[in-house]
Amino acid sequence: MRIVTGTIAIKLSKMKSQVLIPMSAFMLWAALASPVRLAAQDNLAAQDGGEGQRAKLVVFDAPGAGTQFEQGTFEFGLNPFGTITGHYINSAGTITGRYWDENDGIHSFVRIPDGTITEVAVPGASTTFTFGINPAGTITGYYIDANGLYHGYVRARDGTLTPFDVPGAGATFALDINPAGTITGYHLDANGVYHGYVRARDGTITQFNAPGAGTSAPQGTFALGMNPAGTITGYYVDANYAIHSFVRVPDGTITQFDVPGAGTGGTSALDINPAGTITGHYSDANGVYHSFVRARDGTITPFDAPGVGTSNSQGTFAVGINPAGTITGYYDDPNGVFHNYVRAADGTITQFDVPGAGTIVFQGTFAIGINPAGAVAGYYVDSSFVAHGFLRIPCREGAQDDAGCEE
Repeated sequence: MRIVTGTIAIKLSKMKSQVLIPMSAFMLWAALASPVRLAAQDNLAAQDGGEGQRAKLVVFDAPGAGTQFEQGTFEFGLNPFGTITGHYINSAGTITGRYWDENDGIHSFVRIPDGTITEVAVPGASTTFTFGINPAGTITGYYIDANGLYHGYVRARDGTLTPFDVPGAGATFALDINPAGTITGYHLDANGVYHGYVRARDGTITQFNAPGAGTSAPQGTFALGMNPAGTITGYYVDANYAIHSFVRVPDGTITQFDVPGAGTGGTSALDINPAGTITGHYSDANGVYHSFVRARDGTITPFDAPGVGTSNSQGTFAVGINPAGTITGYYDDPNGVFHNYVRAADGTITQFDVPGAGTIVFQGTFAIGINPAGAVAGYYVDSSFVAHGFLRIPCREGAQDDAGCEE
């Protein structure tokens, strides 16, 4: 696990893997602001999508997003239709995310494929974080109440919000939701130990711990990703503070795994696709990070993006995998500048940057997820350390008239 401090990267970089230091969040409730058309939603640019395929980029900012140092728009969710939310993008193109305003206030939003952005906020809550979004547009995440306590929530597409807590938890964090409406995440007990959980659509909550997880603060189990079948992946911190990954199938069986050659920084699994293929990253004995893909049969293939830096704390970070086995993520080069990549199932890696991304240390382009159509969502940090959202969409074969796909 790597935590970058003192830069905008701590707000967005490796958001899923920074679980040992919980982020603040504000409750996403049914009180929705009026939808607003994104001013920059038609900012399109054509790119080489790799292997001869072209792609178009949509760059946007949430209305009200700040324009000062370490402010801006950050994405965290994407569904199959391109709807975007806080940390990833789904197949519909709807996006969820959050932004920092000019007063460093944090706000969450959901962006549908036509570019309409709706702010979501919970009356009385100090901060709301959006994370997972499923094909139906149902969102999950967590929020901080007026007393500084963390709670999970699920928000239906119509804006109806249902808060929830894991029984006995001092803090509940919801991170992912599958097509059935099942949610996974982790919670913190009174002793500062973390545990995984799965919440069924009817509200039934099952807690679990990975075998070997430590029982002292802040050790424990961190569930991060789930596929349509309900198989969960994530990692745990053992009694010696070493990090290991796990996969939990719906019957509750948990299998632990490590990438061969992983150092004390350990192996961090972040996402899993319908076939049960897992991706994430690990650090070696020199503190350099590498990404991996683990097949359902347990076969692990490490990989690195071309041009990646090889100093301590540099490396390649995988953040998402789609049904085709295509992986997206980012890497930092020897100068500490971040770039995005897409890795096809055959191992071919295509690197890309968003025009306008900064070119000095801790600046650059950060992917947060990939949907079944191969669309990648994320954000980039410009030369002033201000963040902006983006959506990279593969062009249809032969569709030269697609806006942004012109030769």
